[in-house]
Amino acid sequence: MLIKAATTVGGFQVFDVFVSIHRRLSSFIHFSRRLRFSMRNGKKRARSEPGSTKQPRNKYSDNPPDFANLASLYPSFKPFVFFSGGGRPRIDWTDYNATRELTRILLLHDHGVNWWIPDGQLCPTVPNRSNYIHWINDLLSSESFGGGDGSSKVKGFDIGTGANCIYPLLGASLFGWTFVASDFTLVALDWAEKNVKSNPHISDLIEIRDSKVLLPQCSEEAATTVQSVDDNKSCSIEPAVLVGVVKENETFDFCMSNPPFFETFEESGLNPKTSCGGTPEEMVCSGGEQAFVSRIIQDSAVLRQRFRWYTSMLGKKATLKLLISKLWEVGVTVVKTTEFAQGHTSRWGLAWSFMPTARKILAPPVVKKNILSFMLEIVASDDQCNTILKNGITNVDSARSHGYEQKQSLDGSSLQVPEDNLSFRISVFQQMPGTLLIKGSLQQKDIPLSGLFSVVFGSLEESMKSKFCR
Repeated sequence: MLIKAATTVGGFQVFDVFVSIHRRLSSFIHFSRRLRFSMRNGKKRARSEPGSTKQPRNKYSDNPPDFANLASLYPSFKPFVFFSGGGRPRIDWTDYNATRELTRILLLHDHGVNWWIPDGQLCPTVPNRSNYIHWINDLLSSESFGGGDGSSKVKGFDIGTGANCIYPLLGASLFGWTFVASDFTLVALDWAEKNVKSNPHISDLIEIRDSKVLLPQCSEEAATTVQSVDDNKSCSIEPAVLVGVVKENETFDFCMSNPPFFETFEESGLNPKTSCGGTPEEMVCSGGEQAFVSRIIQDSAVLRQRFRWYTSMLGKKATLKLLISKLWEVGVTVVKTTEFAQGHTSRWGLAWSFMPTARKILAPPVVKKNILSFMLEIVASDDQCNTILKNGITNVDSARSHGYEQKQSLDGSSLQVPEDNLSFRISVFQQMPGTLLIKGSLQQKDIPLSGLFSVVFGSLEESMKSKFCR
């Protein structure tokens, strides 16, 4: 049974007017560009996971380096700082020596890391590289594979660490991560090792590894006599990405890469506003960043779960879509992207994994009961049963007028009479909000007076309807 609850202008003046219009037009164009950039970033932030265009735990996120303060603390940096018309301290970003000195003192001042690179080597910006490190920490701490604190016993692999070795130095100093950092040029391997040894407090956490791999069809003796790859294409030494550099049975929590963004060295020098250096090996590869990251994807399809996360930075947003389609083709379980925005520079992050994703069990919502459930047990003698059959019961409470002895219990009300007489039980409880379910059962199913049960049950139904239905 269910119950539902219901002028004159001179030559100079003409010139001044022209200049004023030009300035206003330039300001409008600049504002429009910033507005479009802001709108693009807003859309991207809505799609990025985890993190957004700024990593909130990156100390430079909303607190850019104070050039004036740094110049007062580090005399070597002072010659590179000048003040613009608005009084803001600035540096010349096209001056390689200025950008290198800024990186050196930021690593020393904010991270306690000693660092240097020779002329011409790629000079990284610390705030941007910190964004990448913090994003990886977010990935390691995410619930995709059951979560974690992202900082204990974490081992990373830096593909193409360069002479600067920036990612291992930041990861080790910020989170205590251990690293294998690979590269293949002698300058990069030599200076990366020097930068690690210059920091004895974290040097035990970083291993520098040569990524040159001898092709299977070429012996070591033959390789040393080869003048160039063009002379003998069947025998050469090539830099590997992961396969061939990762040792047997080695496992990692993540790999990361700042790949060569460009297809030609001329393309890498198209931005006249910055001078971060960079050798052809660091800046250029055949096919650009898309080809390089595609090699990482190919290796990841071989190594699969030996890395929890495979990641790479990208210089072009358009590359993301092309690479994501490749990732689904090799059977990844999850893909994540983000945007790294620091100052006027934007880069993009791509991460993927072959690990089985964690299943989150959601507990069913608890429905608050508005009506308390109860059970009524009735026992009647033969005389009382005859009376009920003769006169009927107009409501449940009328049963008490027959002189039964009532005894309160935890289950409800119990009418006590001799145990050998008619006995039946009726229970009422809330099935769902607004609905009551009433069940009845006769204790002695073979008794001749069982018809009494139908009478009492029908009377109860009428009583409940009159009380709860509107």
